[in-house]
Amino acid sequence: MTKRDYYEILGVEKSAPTDEIKKAYRKLAMKYHPDRVAPEKRKEAEDQFKEISEAYAVLSNDQKRAQYDRFGHAGINSQYSSEDIFRGADFSSIFEEMGGGGIFEDIFAGFGLGGGRRGGRSGARRGADIEHPVEITLEEAAKGVEKKVSVRRRETCPGCNGDGSASGSKRVACVACGGSGQVGQSAGFFMISRTCDRCGGEGTIVQNPCKQCGGSGRIATERKINIKIPAGVDGGSHLRVRGEGEAGGRGGSNGDLYILVRLKQHEVFERHEADVYCKVPVSFIQAALGAEISVPTLYDETIKMKIPGGTQSGKVFRLSGKGFPDVRGSGSGDQYVQVQVAVPTHLNAEQKRLLIEFARACGEEVKAEGLGEKIKRAFQ
Repeated sequence: MTKRDYYEILGVEKSAPTDEIKKAYRKLAMKYHPDRVAPEKRKEAEDQFKEISEAYAVLSNDQKRAQYDRFGHAGINSQYSSEDIFRGADFSSIFEEMGGGGIFEDIFAGFGLGGGRRGGRSGARRGADIEHPVEITLEEAAKGVEKKVSVRRRETCPGCNGDGSASGSKRVACVACGGSGQVGQSAGFFMISRTCDRCGGEGTIVQNPCKQCGGSGRIATERKINIKIPAGVDGGSHLRVRGEGEAGGRGGSNGDLYILVRLKQHEVFERHEADVYCKVPVSFIQAALGAEISVPTLYDETIKMKIPGGTQSGKVFRLSGKGFPDVRGSGSGDQYVQVQVAVPTHLNAEQKRLLIEFARACGEEVKAEGLGEKIKRAFQ
């Protein structure tokens, strides 16, 4: 079967720099991660994952890329074995960002790269990431805020320091994989390594488990963590707090904490991207004659805003720079104020007389109708 062009696979131009190639691979790796698809689509995703990984392994290496650009697939196949194609490629940083785990590790093991567990004898595993929702007000989103969140996570067991074995005992080599953490599986002409089911890829097993953690090396703990939410953050954003996820296994690095920001509904304001909208009532006298009104903002202040005489209900005014700041520091949105003219619902006799005189002065005929007259007029 004819191989597809590596640049086409990653969706980049032939002139693309290495950073762009890495970014394209990271995006596709997230899409075709076999652990992220339905079980019935896993085999197809694994094949696609291997294809994009091969393309990345070649194009991210200057020497291999030059060979490919000059001679195509023939130049690569004549110089490198299936395993050598992947050797030296920087998969580790991308793997750490994606969290590793499951079939993803087995695929890398099949490439001869050692997988996410990085060798059975050390057994080091990165801890899982945690997502934690935090609800804030629009005012807090505009100004930024510090919050203390309570996160439940697994931390390194103090009784065994993460080893899993009781004091005075040691882990022993796994008999199923001989301590390598990997077992071979034949796949046609190739021998593919996969994670050992018995030891979970660690290469060792616990004979005498620690009483505090039951041999897992980690215990569930509730921890309070201070987080800083930057000014301008929008609802649905994820804020990454490095190293505050679950503890890694056997000396592996901690996962990360991802704060999911949610915005509370506000009684006065509505957010639309960087801008904020509000409605302010004014009397018909103010609208007719013009006035200076007080407008609330997100910043614990009110602003005096002038409306000209003859302002119609629904007219929108703009307060420059009173919206949400850009989280990257490039300016702020605006506040839009919609004027709503309030019509009085109860008038005393004197007020009615004055309004009738005003209407007549404007040339309007004012006539009180009875119920019968209103019905008759409605059917004419």
